[in-house]
Amino acid sequence: MADNTDKPASAGYASPPCFMHELDADYLGFQPSDPQAAIDVARWRKAERARLIDARMATPADARTAAGKRIATRLDEIVGDVAGRTVGIYWPFRAEPDLREWGASIVARGGRLALPIVVAKGKPLVFRTWKNGEKLEKGVWNIPIPAGGEEVFPDIVVSPLVGFDAAGYRLGYGGGFYDRTLAAMPAKPLTIGVGFELGRLPTIFPQWHDIPMDTLVIEDLSAG
Repeated sequence: MADNTDKPASAGYASPPCFMHELDADYLGFQPSDPQAAIDVARWRKAERARLIDARMATPADARTAAGKRIATRLDEIVGDVAGRTVGIYWPFRAEPDLREWGASIVARGGRLALPIVVAKGKPLVFRTWKNGEKLEKGVWNIPIPAGGEEVFPDIVVSPLVGFDAAGYRLGYGGGFYDRTLAAMPAKPLTIGVGFELGRLPTIFPQWHDIPMDTLVIEDLSAG
């Protein structure tokens, strides 16, 4: 197994996954202190995002499945007892680590599972509870979302990474939804980024609105 846990030097609100990628900057509502620098970073991130997603999707499915199981094992070690706690995860998209089986185990052990929903551009996400057997419907990019469920604030949020750096900053899909969501929560959840070693970058060139995650669980797809 790879050395699969990176703990950033600083921790705060995280920037977990957004399912609306490559959005126009006007959608974000951020006011950068250096507009030209922000434009340059956005262009670089768009190119890196495309490169890393292509590389991830080109890897064999069995390698991604095995890595996902190792990630799930490490998540159990980090999270511990889930009874009475709400865990926000994600529905796998574009060859992200598939943690649906792990999510089902959360419910089996007395926890609650929640999935994110895009409500509108420029607005925080909503998390709704869901478990196997309950109805799903198509959301943004046809990603399944709960048709019902209770709106909740998760105690723990697990986020897939397109790219990441050693400081714990993540490269997501570019929509900025989770930054707004977590900043609006009444209490800060534990945030865990999960991904593959191929997404490691020297830096993502973090901007003022980018906040590092609490911890990362990273797996090498070539590991046996």
